[in-house]
Amino acid sequence: MKKILFITGTRADFGKQKTILKSITEHPDFDCTIFCTGMHLMSKYGNTVVEIQKAGFKDQLFYFINQVEGESMEVILSNTISGLSKYVQENKVDLIVIHGDRVESLAGAIVGALRNILVAHIEGGEVSGTIDDLIRHACTKMSHIHFVASEMAKKRLLQLGENENSIYNIGSPDVDVMLSNDLPDIEKVKSYYEIEFDDFAIAMLHPVTSELDVAEKHATIFVDSLLESNQNYVVIYPNNDLGNEHILNAYKKLKSNPRIKIFPSLRFEYFLTLLKYSKFIIGNSSAGIHEAPVYGVPTINVGTRQNNRFNYVSISNVAFDSEEILKSIRNAQTKEQRYQTTDHYGKGNSAQLFVEAINVPSFWLNSVQKTFVDLK
Repeated sequence: MKKILFITGTRADFGKQKTILKSITEHPDFDCTIFCTGMHLMSKYGNTVVEIQKAGFKDQLFYFINQVEGESMEVILSNTISGLSKYVQENKVDLIVIHGDRVESLAGAIVGALRNILVAHIEGGEVSGTIDDLIRHACTKMSHIHFVASEMAKKRLLQLGENENSIYNIGSPDVDVMLSNDLPDIEKVKSYYEIEFDDFAIAMLHPVTSELDVAEKHATIFVDSLLESNQNYVVIYPNNDLGNEHILNAYKKLKSNPRIKIFPSLRFEYFLTLLKYSKFIIGNSSAGIHEAPVYGVPTINVGTRQNNRFNYVSISNVAFDSEEILKSIRNAQTKEQRYQTTDHYGKGNSAQLFVEAINVPSFWLNSVQKTFVDLK
């Protein structure tokens, strides 16, 4: 039986791995453990480890606290490497599965590469405009196997010198959940979170670690624009990257406003239902680029955080400028029909394709000794 270790540090990466985790735990040939760390174990962000437990993975969890509030990214990386290294020293692991571009993922790639454990990276090959790019591409170079979400991502990995035989295009695993029949209905979600308004938009703003000198100014512009628009919003806390205190401080202006509901975190399926029924999503979250177009929901993408990401007709890119933001809000609010949906990130069968790939004996013969493949 193959021992597979999944690493999750945020509500977002767990949601994207959830269907794969379910398929692996139900498979007789694989034994799955979830290395749970990061924001999941921080009360400030809603102790989202509870959502992992509620999803049926309580028996698979291993907990590791890798940070206290305010620690810098390199310290969190170091802490995670140390904890993960001790775990694999004491527990046999055949495959480490990481996702995306967080420092917890980079820690998984480093530990796996240096200990000659196969590392599989989900959703490499994407591009954006921040430090995330460096972390994501570093994860690619330290990983042995790649499960990408699109053909464009696959091409980028080939440019990075990766072996084509190690790349599997399975789409984005969260699309499995998005297109399933298991999402809660909107009335149940609104009742659960006590959301009383009918029409609403979703607002999510994350810090940009390379723009800390203007972080406070940008957060203020964003919040003031939301207030001036006089719309109903479901606002979700930022991630824990450096600079998030500016956003959280700016959000204090929103707390007494009856048009706005603020949450540290939302259950993944409940968030998807809200997204599906929202008028638009605004901010700089990858949800506006990755998930919203799957439902045809308009996106107002603010600032540089998602620069170079997938662009679609439903996505409006604006600067941190009140006039631009308010104009885009008015346009999104008055749009009567949804945009055409897209299958750029897959057709909702990512978990099936993942299991099919690792269930082939040759998969486990991938060498831990990587070689660089030159472009022809």
